[in-house]
Amino acid sequence: MSTVNNVPIGPFHPLLEEAEYFNLVVDGETVVDIDMDIGWMHRGHEFLSEQKSFTQSIYLVERICGICSTSHPIACVHAIEDVDNVEIPERAAYIRTLVGELERIHSHLLWFGLAGHFIGYDTVWMWAWKYREPILQMFEIISGNRNHYGMMRVGGVTKDVDLDRIPDMINTLNMVDEKMNMIAHVANDDPVLKSRLKGVGVLSHQAAVDFCAVGPTARASGVDIDVRRDDPTDAYGLVEFKVPVLSNGDVYDKFVVRVLEVLESTKICRQCLEKLKTVKGPIINKVTHISAGEGIGRYEAPRGEVFHFVKTDGSNRPIRHKVRAPSFNNIPTFMASCKGIPLSDALITLASVDPCYCCTERALKIIDRNHDPFPVDLLKLSREKTEIIRRDVNGR
Repeated sequence: MSTVNNVPIGPFHPLLEEAEYFNLVVDGETVVDIDMDIGWMHRGHEFLSEQKSFTQSIYLVERICGICSTSHPIACVHAIEDVDNVEIPERAAYIRTLVGELERIHSHLLWFGLAGHFIGYDTVWMWAWKYREPILQMFEIISGNRNHYGMMRVGGVTKDVDLDRIPDMINTLNMVDEKMNMIAHVANDDPVLKSRLKGVGVLSHQAAVDFCAVGPTARASGVDIDVRRDDPTDAYGLVEFKVPVLSNGDVYDKFVVRVLEVLESTKICRQCLEKLKTVKGPIINKVTHISAGEGIGRYEAPRGEVFHFVKTDGSNRPIRHKVRAPSFNNIPTFMASCKGIPLSDALITLASVDPCYCCTERALKIIDRNHDPFPVDLLKLSREKTEIIRRDVNGR
């Protein structure tokens, strides 16, 4: 006799680096349905951006996600530059691409470590994070920061690359290549790892298309998309790289796609560093005014395409700023990949898309007791209550 139960995960759980809530419906040990609630950490970045200057907005969106603290600023400056077709210097293009690819390497290495931890391979966790550390040190060499680099500006970048440090950085990239080849060898030869990940949490090609999946989540299911290749900006049209695409759609293929992407990213970084030895000139074109209009910015973040839309009125700030992060597309794929799998595989399947919940968060829909939509302006209510308290305190 089957027994249907609900298994809650979150909003605080060892699997979740950020607050989110999943409700798994299980029949015995099999997941038969899954649902989620968002809104546990919505911070209103879009609303805040519309009150700030363009430069302040770039700093703001850099803090949407600590791991993607270059992806959002790049997409943001692309959107602002798109309003007036702003060109950036060639040297700045290579620096943007270099920093973006270093972020992809450190993000994937972070995920490898967490994935190893979730399945009990803590040695993989320690290895991956040890190899990630020199990449963070490269960020510090370039920008002065290990995170939130403050590199992006409309028209270019804020900091140049010290030519004397390039040989050390190339040595670091060579080390990452060596270690990633080792990890790939382990993944291919370890029978336990293959048994644990192969055929687990399968997202079919059609489901990936239906859910509009992006990034490694889509490419592991045979969806051949990548903004860097399909809509090249910065220096992506000037460097050579391949887009790894696999077809099984399981957790194992998501693992392998990221391994291959790291190797491609080190290749791109080396090309950028070599070009910076010879490409001279400024790192920013000074932009004093942005006209009224609309612009879009796209960038292939480590998790997939991040999209920014900016509307301007000729002032020094956006009057509308819309952000769509890749996890907003990828997280709903759980509805396809988690159904029918054992409960013991649910956590690694949830983790396999490398979800970022602070990127995904949106305002909640409020419903009444009959589950009908209940229109309410929370900002207006909050301000009205403040005014009532102010009048009471002042006695008028």
